[in-house]
Amino acid sequence: MQTKWDQARIKALMQDASENIESYRDLDQPKALEQFTGKMKALLLADTSMLEFMPEYLPLALYGRVQFPPQAKQAWAKWLGGSVQPSWDEFKVSVAFNNADLPLVKAVRALSEEKLIEACAVLYLLDNPQPRGGRHADDDYELRDEEEDDGEDADADYHGGEGEEDDQDMYDEVRF
Repeated sequence: MQTKWDQARIKALMQDASENIESYRDLDQPKALEQFTGKMKALLLADTSMLEFMPEYLPLALYGRVQFPPQAKQAWAKWLGGSVQPSWDEFKVSVAFNNADLPLVKAVRALSEEKLIEACAVLYLLDNPQPRGGRHADDDYELRDEEEDDGEDADADYHGGEGEEDDQDMYDEVRF
């Protein structure tokens, strides 16, 4: 039996994560976001039970540190579009975590596989926004102002920007 996504919860987690991410994107302090997400990771490693009360911390701790292989993006779009949560076996081959984050990933999995899958859904949506209404995703490009573009450029270094292929060896599939 397939588990359904709680769309309202995913949307709320995405909104919380997006607001926190935007608040730490700073042209004057380009490492602020990276430092913030590092602190979230350290807090959760120290006490994963915090996720019961602050589930938005996990997408923040993993922001910019999870990759979705090209062949898995279609599966994620299908799962989210159909409101169907993937099984653990489907999930574990659809993401690649930074090797340095595996202790956190394993600790969260021990607490709740569902929370880990949910956090990755939020990260997927942050990186791959779904088109709204009858518009196409490309329509949003024309609506952006220059300030938004600056924010994306400011974050390019954090996400890897150019030379991302060089960082591929830092990521691995979940292995348990």
